[in-house]
Amino acid sequence: MHELGDLYQEIILDHYKKPRNAGRLEQPTCSANGDNPLCGDKIAVTVKTKGDALEDIRWTGAGCAISTASASLMSEAVKGKTKAEIDALFEKFHAMVTGHGSSEGLDKLEVFSGVSEFPVRVKCASLAWHTLKAALEGQKDPVSTE
Repeated sequence: MHELGDLYQEIILDHYKKPRNAGRLEQPTCSANGDNPLCGDKIAVTVKTKGDALEDIRWTGAGCAISTASASLMSEAVKGKTKAEIDALFEKFHAMVTGHGSSEGLDKLEVFSGVSEFPVRVKCASLAWHTLKAALEGQKDPVSTE
């Protein structure tokens, strides 16, 4: 593996082994649950908003390294952002992992750029993002990647 690939693998493993913002928020403004039945990933996202900004986020779940690392890195990336900024970040991230966009401007999230080469892993990387989006939109039904 080349040096950049090694760095990416190291970041994903670090966030898998020591996930950031894991847990549940007391009295969240909104929340949602997500499920990837294909590989068994499950996630719950709780969010506190203040006005149009995401003030805090926590998540719980069980899943593969890609799913867990994605939730961890996502939670760091979205804190303090407005809903419009989160929507734009979601679209850019989703385009990258599906192979329809670049990683430019995604900072640490670019570690998932290689996911596009493994279509079955796209659902693992995007589950947390779809679940966050559902929470912010007030969706009550669980999110599924199927």
